[in-house]
Amino acid sequence: MLAGTPPVRAERLDDSSSPRARVQATLDLGAREPGAPYTWVTFRGVEYRLATAAYVGRRARIHHVIPAFVSGLRSPAGLLVEWSGGGAFASGSAMAGDRRLVWAGVVPGPWMVERLDLRLRLDLREWRPVAGRPFDVESYFDIEVMP
Repeated sequence: MLAGTPPVRAERLDDSSSPRARVQATLDLGAREPGAPYTWVTFRGVEYRLATAAYVGRRARIHHVIPAFVSGLRSPAGLLVEWSGGGAFASGSAMAGDRRLVWAGVVPGPWMVERLDLRLRLDLREWRPVAGRPFDVESYFDIEVMP
């Protein structure tokens, strides 16, 4: 960073108009490989509608953020999230508590719409179900506007 340059601050992007911003699943523990300590859950075509009107025309970076706290998860190493899509966002993977760069450039318009396929690997040794609560992960996106 150059002397006198303020640090770049990330802001959470509003995705409240997304049809499925919160991805929920009922785990089928019988579907895992025999003896495997983990299970996979897949979601196809999850659409995210990110409100970017405040940033139109500005250089920015967008990150996919996996929350550090997931109900029932004892360790961040117990959850791996992978994503891929055919749009502008890069594919990648992250564990609970991580954030990964998925896009950089000039914000083109008031909305960025991305459709991602998500795959979650849950290590059953690191997860303790909470009574009355489903396995629930709410990833989100943040934006850093470049100087």
